Amino acid sequence: MSHVLLAALLVASSTATAQVTGEATPPPAPAEAAPAPAPADATQAPAATQAPAAEGAEPVTRDDLEAARQELRGEIRAEAAKQSLSGDEWSEEYPEETRKLEVFQLDGYFRLRPTLFYKFDLGKAPTRSIFPGSSNRYGENTQSFATMRLRLDPTFNVSEQVKIKLQVDGLDNLVFGSTPDTLNPLDQRNIFNIFSEDQESLGDTLSDSIKLRRAYGEVNTPVGILRFGRMGSQWGLGMLRNDGNCFDCDFGDTVDRIQFVTEPFAGWYVTPMLDFNAEGGTYSGGSEGEPVDLTQADDAHSWVIAIARRDTDAQIRSKLENNQGVLQYGLHFAYRTQAYDQAKNTEGQTTSGFVPRDASLYIPDLWLRYEERNWRLEFEFAAILGNIGNRAITVGESALDQSLKVAQFGGVAQGEVKLAQNKLSLGLELGFASGDKAPGFGNLQRKRGSNTDGSTAPGDVDGPQYRCDNTGCADNAIRNFRFNRDYRVDLILWRELLGGITDAFYIRPSVKYTVAPGIDIYGRVIYSQAIYAESTPSYTSKALGVEANAGVDYTTEDGFIAGVAYGILFPMKGLQEFAPELRRDLETPQTVRGWLGIKF
Repeated sequence: MSHVLLAALLVASSTATAQVTGEATPPPAPAEAAPAPAPADATQAPAATQAPAAEGAEPVTRDDLEAARQELRGEIRAEAAKQSLSGDEWSEEYPEETRKLEVFQLDGYFRLRPTLFYKFDLGKAPTRSIFPGSSNRYGENTQSFATMRLRLDPTFNVSEQVKIKLQVDGLDNLVFGSTPDTLNPLDQRNIFNIFSEDQESLGDTLSDSIKLRRAYGEVNTPVGILRFGRMGSQWGLGMLRNDGNCFDCDFGDTVDRIQFVTEPFAGWYVTPMLDFNAEGGTYSGGSEGEPVDLTQADDAHSWVIAIARRDTDAQIRSKLENNQGVLQYGLHFAYRTQAYDQAKNTEGQTTSGFVPRDASLYIPDLWLRYEERNWRLEFEFAAILGNIGNRAITVGESALDQSLKVAQFGGVAQGEVKLAQNKLSLGLELGFASGDKAPGFGNLQRKRGSNTDGSTAPGDVDGPQYRCDNTGCADNAIRNFRFNRDYRVDLILWRELLGGITDAFYIRPSVKYTVAPGIDIYGRVIYSQAIYAESTPSYTSKALGVEANAGVDYTTEDGFIAGVAYGILFPMKGLQEFAPELRRDLETPQTVRGWLGIKF
């Protein structure tokens, strides 16, 4: 850069030379000197006279300036020669971008969640408890434990345009103290667990302490972004499709997908996708051979298109800071088909036979969000429509040729208002999931009901939502919509007892206050009611319960997270037993959840 400066000085000196006369030139006045006042009459102004030179100053002649100019030219030539010896002169100012590329980036979190459950059996007999994790010991009211997870989301930047992204879970939801050395049959040191002091046992290995959950490639092209591999699936509020990447999530939708993200217009994204939902039978080809899909007839594939109008995070911040509204919306549509399916035996084990399936599903999912600086409205509505041409599971049932209809609907509406300089937040959420009059909620559709044919009977908590036998179908429709299990609205009823929102609607007002930067306290109340009374354990009442939650969150700028939450559920008649001889006064379940974590 020095030669550029010298060139500028040379130009300045040339300009000064052009202004020099043959006589001595006076020195300039100081920059802060005020201009002399103009005379009263410009026509009477005296002729310009030259100010005398400052005392003791030597006059600058043309020869002096010419000598200075020659000296500057020599310095420029020397600088240019130096640059030519060191290579390209632009290398100093514009280093190659590849030098700044981070080949490896690592994101993720580590979490620890101590938890306490109290009376989650609702006071029912052990065999009648709604909570699947209840102890078999009657009268044991308290369960306390702690789980942990290390999640790593590494990115390998092959170049600025080509990336490989992974998701790896270590000790995924491992219960503290659940892998003592006594689980290792090869370790004969201890016979009683009371003597165990080592958690690095064979049991830890058998529980898949390190799990590669996702791996996919990403390529930036001039016309869009290509992604291919096993990746997470997320849309809208996460009511139906949820990638499970939140700090408190436990599940997450993982799909085998090829997708291409395009932006034909600014802010408009069009993404075609192909999902491989199920490939059916495969042949491994030996211990090291390439596996082969035996037939395409039993494949279940989804053709997906997502069209969305969205702003970037930076655009959203800019609009909100300038008191502008932000409108975002989109449609996610999937068409899924399957011609045949692998047959199973009466024990549910896969056989080499096939049954006709002739199934197709249409899954639209609409999402809309509008927000301003102090308030927000957000909606999501989805449907699953279609039919299953043949509901057969075993080869023998395929001859019955019994079809099932699928008609499911679900939606969420959220509203939020911020007050007191955005420290106070008031929220309201409404949600519904269509139901089915078949007994049981239908979250676990592979669970056998209490009837001899495996169908559900009054009083069952879960099971299939259709009923067919050799004589025909008494119920040939599956109508209960199921929310994603990682879409959480409470701490007890839907999250733990019933395992997910279905066949119900709920109302959830909430409040949150920021006490200090990084410290939030919150509270919420959730009222839940079934769509059909026949779906509840009582078979006669829709009311499920009122739950209250309260908690505090603490986060720091360097990634530390901590918090605690308390929940209490007041169960209603819908959770009571159907059989009069089994009815008891329902007890009030409570929970305390804590969490410690580090995000990076």
